[in-house]
Amino acid sequence: MSEVTKSVDVDVPVRTAYDQWTQFETFPQFMSGVESITQVDDKRNHWVTNIAGVEREFDTEITEQHPDERIAWKSVDGDARHAGVVTFHRLDEGRTRVTVQLDWEPSGLVEKIGSAVNIDDRQVSRDLERFKEFVEGRGTETGSWRGDVEPGTGDVTRGDGGTTP
Repeated sequence: MSEVTKSVDVDVPVRTAYDQWTQFETFPQFMSGVESITQVDDKRNHWVTNIAGVEREFDTEITEQHPDERIAWKSVDGDARHAGVVTFHRLDEGRTRVTVQLDWEPSGLVEKIGSAVNIDDRQVSRDLERFKEFVEGRGTETGSWRGDVEPGTGDVTRGDGGTTP
């Protein structure tokens, strides 16, 4: 298992950084190798990636989510095994530290070599820098989802106060 932990400080309030991160379908605009993400429901996303010529399709599930604090996920099917968490830390009124921790299982020679020489570390760093440019350049989020996902139960409390299992 490979692990990457990287942070970036963005010059936007924590709510703006968090709200933008909840807009998964915009990830291809700042994440290299991500071709598309389709949000299936409040907790599931379908990813299509092409990293170093390795194409993958897989689904992820949000395992925990708390507005302005954290989003955790894991892959649930497809041909990629990974899990991660992104946290949001208020530095001051208009600045936020975004930290991504990603655990993944490289498969095949290309991925194993890439992990061994820390290409994955550099890619996550570059993607966070592009997120910074993206959200700071806009000055506001493209949308938001303010729901809560409780760990263990998977229950979703939507931003409108409703609950879904």
